Order: sequence, then C-alpha cells, then structure tokens
Amino acid sequence: MNKTMDQASVDRIRAEELDWENNEVAQFVKKQAERKPAFFTLGDIPVKRTYTAADLSDTPAEDVGLPGRYPFTRGPYPTMYRSRHWTMRQIAGFGTGEDTNKRFKYLIEQGQTGISTDFDMPTLMGYDSDHAMSEGEVGREGVAIDTLADMEALLDGIDLEKISVSLTINPTAWILLAMYIVLAEKRGYDLNKLSGTVQADILKEYMAQKEFIYPVEPSVRLVRDCITHCAKTMKRYNPINISGYHISEAGSSPLHEAAFTLANLIVYVKEVLKTGMDVDTFAPRLAFFFVCQADFFEEVAKFRALRRCYAKIMKERFGAKNPESMRLRFHCQTAAATLTKPQFMVNVVRTSMQALAAVLGGCQSLHTNGYDEAFAIPTEDAMRMALRTQQVIAEETNVTQVIDPLGGSYFVESLTTEYEKRIFEILDDIDARGGTLKLIEEGWFQRQIADFAYETALRKQSGEKPVIGVNRFVDGTPDPKIHTHPYDKSTADRQIARTRRVRAAQDPALMSRLLDRLKAVAADKNENIMPVTIELVRAGATMGDIVEALKTIWGTYRETPVF
Repeated sequence: MNKTMDQASVDRIRAEELDWENNEVAQFVKKQAERKPAFFTLGDIPVKRTYTAADLSDTPAEDVGLPGRYPFTRGPYPTMYRSRHWTMRQIAGFGTGEDTNKRFKYLIEQGQTGISTDFDMPTLMGYDSDHAMSEGEVGREGVAIDTLADMEALLDGIDLEKISVSLTINPTAWILLAMYIVLAEKRGYDLNKLSGTVQADILKEYMAQKEFIYPVEPSVRLVRDCITHCAKTMKRYNPINISGYHISEAGSSPLHEAAFTLANLIVYVKEVLKTGMDVDTFAPRLAFFFVCQADFFEEVAKFRALRRCYAKIMKERFGAKNPESMRLRFHCQTAAATLTKPQFMVNVVRTSMQALAAVLGGCQSLHTNGYDEAFAIPTEDAMRMALRTQQVIAEETNVTQVIDPLGGSYFVESLTTEYEKRIFEILDDIDARGGTLKLIEEGWFQRQIADFAYETALRKQSGEKPVIGVNRFVDGTPDPKIHTHPYDKSTADRQIARTRRVRAAQDPALMSRLLDRLKAVAADKNENIMPVTIELVRAGATMGDIVEALKTIWGTYRETPVF
C-alpha cells in the first residue's frame, strides 16, 4: 500500500466514488449513454471511467520515487531534458555508402544529432552484393555494406567522436561492428570516446522479424561476444539495443512487446555472466529500442513500467550494485505499422502524437517516421518534416521543462503499476514453461504475437479499431500526388564493382589463415569471436567470406512454422 495513504482514507475515497457512480453517473448515462459498454487500452487492459488516489493504494511511494533514483520510474537521469534534449536520430539507408552518406549529411545540416543506419536485405542476411541471392535487393531497402570500403564511404566526413552512430543490424551485427571499429582505428580515434549502438538483438528475430542465419545458440554467443568485447574496449558504446520495436511491428500487444523484450534481456545477461564478467562491468551499456504506438497514456505507462521492471531485475535477480546498471535507457521509434497510404498526410498527425508520448515517457533518443513510409523509403521532404516534428516538441511546447510531467497522474501511475504486475507475471510464466530459448524453439512467442495480430486485423476490418482514412472518415477526395523515393538502377552495378575490387586485392594466403582461425574460434564456445573478425575486416574480407565460413561450423536455422 502507498505509505502516504492509510486504509481509512482508501475506504473513504472508494465510498465517495461509489456514491458518484450511483448518482451523478447513473443519472447522466440515462440521458446520454457512453459510446461503448466497456473501454480498454490498445493492449486490452480495462480502463475505468475515472481514477482516484485510491487507485494508487497498491503502488508503494518508493516505486514512483524521483528521476534518476532507483527504480527510475520517473526517468534514468535526475535532470532529463532540462540538461539536454533526447538524441534526434532519424534513420536513413539506401543505395551505396556514398548515397546514404549524402542523406546523413543533409539530416545533420537540418539539426539531427545522431545517425541511425538501415541496411539492405543482403547485408542483413550476410550475402555479398554479387551473390545470386542479392539480385534485385542491393541497396533497395537500406544501404549495401559488403566490406570495410563501404563503411568508409558510409561515414566519410563524419566525426565519430562527436556524433553517435546506430547500426540497425542483427544476424551480421558483429561484422558491422568490426568494420566500425577498424574504421575508427584507421582514423586514429580513441575507441573509448565513441558513442552509439549496434542493434545485435538476435532473439527478437526468431520471435518476430525473421532475419536470422545461424541456429539460436551460436547466434546468442555472437551477442555475448559483442557485449564482452565492447565492455573491455569501448566504454561509451552500447553493444546491443534490445528491441521491442520489431516485436510490436510483427503484431504483438504493447504488453507483450515489453515483457518479451525483458525476457530476451535476461537471456543475454545470463550468457555474459557465464564468462565470469561482473554484471556491473557490462550492464551500464545495455540499451533498448521500443515503439511508441497510438494509445497515448498506455505508451507513457509502458515506458515507465519498463524502467521500474528493468531496475528490479538487474538489482534483485542479477545483483547489480551500480545504479548505472539499473537505468534503462531506450531509443524510440514511432509506429510504422500505423502509417496509411489513404490520406497519407494524416500520418504527420499520428507521428506527432506518438513522438510526444515517447518524450513524455522519457526516451533517450527518437526517430519519427516520414509521412510517406507506407509507400517507400522516405524522401528528404518527409524526413525534414519528421525531424521538424521532434524539434517543435523540443523547442516550442515546453514539455521538456518538467521531468516526468505525467508522474502523479492517478491514471498513469495506476496503469504503470498494472503494467509492471503483468510484465512480471509473463516473465514468471516464461520461466515456468522452461525459459525463453526453449519457447522460441517451440514457437510459443510467435503464437502469442500472431494471435494478437490476427485479433487486431479483425478489429480493423470491423471498424472496432478506428483507422482514420481507412475505416473511418473515408471520403472521395483524392489524395495529393505523392513523390516517393526513387530506386537508382545503377546501385547494384556500382556496389558490385567495389566489392569485386576489394576481393581482388585480398592476400589469398592471409585470408585462408584468418578464415581457418575464425572457424577454430567458432568451434571453441569460450573464445571471443570479435578479435579475429576485426583482423578479417582489416585484411579486406567481405561479409560473405565471414558468414559462409561460419555456416560450415554452425549450419543455418530453419524455423518450424507456427499455425
């Protein structure tokens, strides 16, 4: 019970609320019925007519606390946006390294404060651009990166000690990280001054996004090796972005997004602890990535509950002592799945509301989607508007003056506590069923996501879930003509030519020795794979060279379909 409220006070408030329900409310609904018989959040949590102080009776005062203090419900830092705004990190990626580099520099000129990189499908899946499987996909949905030369082109003219770089990559994350490290060393940077993150979260791929190469066990080992290597050599760099975003975009409920992400966290922490590394050595650099959906208050409560749950997991389950190990820091992206082609300019409004909820929920960096992303990669105009959305929130609304301004709201605090309770119930259920890895193999997570996605689709079809311009307020007014981002048909030729030049310059004997060394390290579960990968990248190895060599040791993963 809240230590500031005794049982008599709770009973008095409950009695007053009941009297209000039986009199004012009952009389009013006779004249004007409510719109629905019952109300729920987007994630199917029941919503009461109103909330009072009595609804906080199950929330201990210390669980709310103050910003920058355990359990960090109100924010990971004591001054939050009063010291500095969140990092405005618009994602970009298309064509070759040079093509995306131009977009990066444009966004930086427009006021962007962090780089976030999308990669094409061949890069995500470990195929070089001249591989048969890459045909038609090179640089189409992200930037193509095969070799160190591509990474050099991607980040040309960008000071890596002054701007943080996020690499949105998973099954091949350790190779992209190696390229980033070698590039930084070639430029003479101090690795301990570099900031940014490589996504690397492979478990959510098996659950939701379906971009994987190797079986689960060696894939988790690669994540472990990224975390331990960076903990020793890159003190400011986040070696993983544990991601709920893709779980949500696959169709999950907001609650499952939160709980499944923390289930994955637990696996990674356990794996690193097995190496003998102390939790406080690596946990301060663990980072997260969440979506901000359409249900405004639910999203704010979700972020607050996630911080509280994470703090308790790290302290109580893993024995963390350093407060930095208990501070959940997260990047947020507005929900691509909510964007529509009909009446596409309404997407600006959707994104604005979602971005505001992310800020009021205390995000550390933010990407706002372009209004044209339901059609293609966003244009410069759409990206500028998306960035301006963040800048208006930061500079004009004054919402950044007070830390956690919704803290103390009866509804938000009650929903935060409800989310915490339900998250831990799901985590307990996962443990009781045999743990995350077992349930991934069995398809349990996939079924939970698919079931909610199906129910949501039915609600949209029936109109129960409103989508403006699609099932509500549809009119015959034609949308304005939209100019989408074009695909440069010369991309594949330009990219393949560079990859083949790099491959032709390789020292065959050196490459053979290093690839043999890579396979030996892969066979030894206790050795870290990052050092030999860095040597390979420096020697001019392509991503395909490295990925194919490891397939001979680990094989590939084929998912059991879920029906």
